[in-house]
Amino acid sequence: MDIAIYTLTSELHDEEAVAAVTQEFLGSLGIEYTLRGNDYSDYGQHALQVIYVRTGGTEGIFKRLLPQLRQQSQAPFYLLTSGKSNSLAASMEILSYLQQNYMQGEIIHGSADYIARRLQTLHQVHQAKRKLAGTRYGIIGEPSDWLISSAADPKAVKAKLGIELVEIPISELIEGTKGADGKDMPERIYEVLKGIVEKYQLSGFTLRCFDLLTAVKNTGCWALAKLNSEGTVAGCEGDVPAMLSMAITNALLGVSGFQANPSQINPETGEMLFAHCTIPLNMVERYELDTHFESGIGVGIRGYMKEGAVTVFKVSGDLKRSFVAEGELVRNQAKPDLCRTQQVIQLTDNQQANYFLTQPIGNHHIITPGRNRRLFEDFIAAL
Repeated sequence: MDIAIYTLTSELHDEEAVAAVTQEFLGSLGIEYTLRGNDYSDYGQHALQVIYVRTGGTEGIFKRLLPQLRQQSQAPFYLLTSGKSNSLAASMEILSYLQQNYMQGEIIHGSADYIARRLQTLHQVHQAKRKLAGTRYGIIGEPSDWLISSAADPKAVKAKLGIELVEIPISELIEGTKGADGKDMPERIYEVLKGIVEKYQLSGFTLRCFDLLTAVKNTGCWALAKLNSEGTVAGCEGDVPAMLSMAITNALLGVSGFQANPSQINPETGEMLFAHCTIPLNMVERYELDTHFESGIGVGIRGYMKEGAVTVFKVSGDLKRSFVAEGELVRNQAKPDLCRTQQVIQLTDNQQANYFLTQPIGNHHIITPGRNRRLFEDFIAAL
């Protein structure tokens, strides 16, 4: 892991005694790190930077360092403390000062196991931010006409995520499919999209896929399922906020997530039904091919994901709002009157179902396997 630990120490304390405590404390964590001591010259160049407040009386030292540190990194400040030599009290004073000046930070304190887990989580978050920085994501065709609330702010996306949004005419895809017949069309759409990804050096894209129904009499569902499973984020309907949510998911977890519509909600129990006609093939135990639900043509994917813990996630196009909820995938179903992949999810906190009825971030939400609420929340907090 690329964790750099810097130190703050009062001159009043005996360095030999403090060094012995440092060695014992950091050694108890059982994680990989680089100890930089009081040399902050490369602060901001690692996946995760941590300031180990070794003693009290260090508040003034930190305040003097702060202008340099802010110039080198805009990330939140993580203050590690063992609790010895008044280090926790000093960390609290420092964190309070940061918050008074509208800067983010966190004190990392507790058992060795807790600290190790927390540092590993934060490392995962900031490693994901590094993966996204400098990437390009395509918008192939404009967002679908019905996505009236799903716009994105390119400047905010670039500033907060480091992602450049690239607009690409859907005509490039349609022209590339000429000559393919109905049977070969799903694979041809996949090949042309893969070529567009390479041409524009994209890490992912969202596609105005419903245009394909009239233009080539087929769908993009198969292509998106394959590309997602290969590591290229591929979203539906030109939904940029959903694509950004999938990009974050992919950077954090290594899977794009299932972009789905809530189809039914029980606000009293927190049980929800999510459905869509494509899902990454690497997220399912098995799948079947069917037609696309709304049109009855082309190819739709009916995927069966393993039952168990899941997380529902979404960010807004300006990254000012987000939603995260954990739950259980209680069953997959295959009713004929819905999009082909159908998941019945029981939210852990049934009150969170009210969000979908009172303040939703658009309609599409991203479903991932596992309990990832804290990971997503930490990522959003670090923006």
